[in-house]
Amino acid sequence: ENEIEVIRSRSLIEQVVRKLRLYAPVYEERKFKNVSAYLTSPVTVEARDMQQLKETKQVRFRFNPKNSLITIDERSYPVNEWVETPYGTIKFTLNDQYKPSEDGRYFFALVNPKSVISNIDKSLDAAATNKSSSIIKLSFRDEVPERGENILNELLAAYNNAMAYDKNTLAVNTLSFLDDRLARVEHELDSVEKRIQKYKSVRGAVDIGTEGRLFLENVSTNDQRLSEINMQLAVLGQVENYVRSKDKNSSLVPSTLGVSDPILSQLVNKLYLSELEYESLRKTTAENNPVLVSITDQIDKMKPGILENIQNQRRSLMASRSNLSATNSSYTSMLQSIPEKERMLIDINREQGIKSELYTFLLQKREETALSHASTVSDTRIIDKAEPSDNPVSPNKKLVYLSGLLISLIIGIGFVYGRENFSNNIMFRQQIEKLTAFPIIGEIPYESSQDMIVTNENKRTFTAEQFRRLRITLIQIGINPVRKRILVTSSISGEGKSFVAANLAMTLALTGKKVVLLDFDLNNPSLSRLKVTASKGITEYLQGTAGAEEIIVKTNLHQNMYMIMPGKLPPNPTELIMNGRAAELLDHLDSIFDYIVIDTAPVVPVTDAYLLSGYCDATLYVVRHGYTPSVLVERIDENNKIHPLNNIAIVFNGVTSRGFGNKNYGYGYGYGYIYRDDQSRKQLPVA
Repeated sequence: ENEIEVIRSRSLIEQVVRKLRLYAPVYEERKFKNVSAYLTSPVTVEARDMQQLKETKQVRFRFNPKNSLITIDERSYPVNEWVETPYGTIKFTLNDQYKPSEDGRYFFALVNPKSVISNIDKSLDAAATNKSSSIIKLSFRDEVPERGENILNELLAAYNNAMAYDKNTLAVNTLSFLDDRLARVEHELDSVEKRIQKYKSVRGAVDIGTEGRLFLENVSTNDQRLSEINMQLAVLGQVENYVRSKDKNSSLVPSTLGVSDPILSQLVNKLYLSELEYESLRKTTAENNPVLVSITDQIDKMKPGILENIQNQRRSLMASRSNLSATNSSYTSMLQSIPEKERMLIDINREQGIKSELYTFLLQKREETALSHASTVSDTRIIDKAEPSDNPVSPNKKLVYLSGLLISLIIGIGFVYGRENFSNNIMFRQQIEKLTAFPIIGEIPYESSQDMIVTNENKRTFTAEQFRRLRITLIQIGINPVRKRILVTSSISGEGKSFVAANLAMTLALTGKKVVLLDFDLNNPSLSRLKVTASKGITEYLQGTAGAEEIIVKTNLHQNMYMIMPGKLPPNPTELIMNGRAAELLDHLDSIFDYIVIDTAPVVPVTDAYLLSGYCDATLYVVRHGYTPSVLVERIDENNKIHPLNNIAIVFNGVTSRGFGNKNYGYGYGYGYIYRDDQSRKQLPVA
């Protein structure tokens, strides 16, 4: 988990941003949408200092491959050279991954590196393959697969370099210490050699006697041991200063070369590794993190042990140095018996031998440390390099199409549901049943045909069958050969009362009965669409200018169907209806016809229907689906108490089909039949 946080650290991502120049993306202009030109741009943009860039959204440029010049705002810049621009000091470099594009219109943007780092961190996913594994799987989402691949590879390279740098810190510090000591010993050795040369040339001392040679060997051995002891004391002093003065800082660790105690080297190395781990964790965790506190306690506990080890070794070395000094004192007294010239030469040669051996020792240790530094191998290994997926991971086409289909379906259902449930008009049969106590004796489906008459002997459509059903239902409301007068009205204009009246009359005529259809709407007649012409009509009869036989017209719709047209529209239709001749007309028609169907004006704008209803045996009140306001249906019962309509029954007209392909009658009752013109029939459930 710690390594995952290190990989996602801003310092490593910043190196990737700087290396791949992601702070200056290049785009290719397209008609509808600009696309990344990571592969198609001929050049890339590099900033000398990306932190000093001036943020810019769009800088258009042109590249001339003949002279390798970049043109921005009519000003040309060479490639591979640092140039001063209004956006900062930048350099245009040829793109190694360049793939020519057909369009070739480019622009680059300069983005705040912090934003780029943040976006990369959001798109980067680092996780262990499983809980017990030490393998990390990295994935990165990017619109350009090659760029995402490069980002991951560069991030892993930066991570490995950082790990190697941390591991080499100890070797680098040791090499620094050895180089410093070698320089000092080399300078001292050079001084001694010059003294020998000067002494021999001045004093003429060339050879030394056997006694002096033996003395020199003994004294040289003691001096060498004294030098080693002094060097060990110096190293112990540096280690002690490091332990006492350093505060969990892993840099510049003193070398323990020359110290014979391996335990001290192990303790110092362990202290360094603990401080290195503390320094690495401090970059990614808080100061009060339990792991960080545990490492701090471990460091604090190791230091007293190291200091105690140093004191023990120092006491032992001091005792050895005192013993060697006493031995050297005895040799010094013996030296007085040697001639002064030879004694001085021996001293100089002894010092030269000590410095030479020390120089050789330091050179050997330096080579060993350099070899260790060069052979450092990272603890991590890249199992597989980054590779782009074969197919885009986002957006998922199947998911997008499915989501679009579901959203469209939901919107459609929501629209239909909202239109049906939040409409102020009548949409369902149940609404009529709740708003009024009068029975519903027929439901007429919506008819898309422009014909006024949709029923005849040869039509077997569903609409025609519903009118036949309505014909049968008339018996239930008392219509028979004696009670034969049927008034058809509605609340407002446009609900289809004339359509219902005409087709009901045609349906009754199909049974062989003589039927007369009266257009008693003297305000706005609608049956003129039947193209029945008459010179005189109801108006003339009510005014007394025409007789009953003069206004009855035989239609060409059916041999048993007759009509009485409204005639010339009067200025006072209500008064004409109240003059008493309307009752005389209906009585006369009773003696001639088996059924009388009267189409009259709507009850809300005028009162004609209330006047005529008293002369009729039943009133068919037409309510149209999706058209009749609910409030008007709700007032039918209330209005009927004040202005009663005789024997009211409701016809639900214009009911639209529901279901796929509009094949099903959606607001009907139970089950029904769907009839076709070819007279083939199939029984289907109707919702």
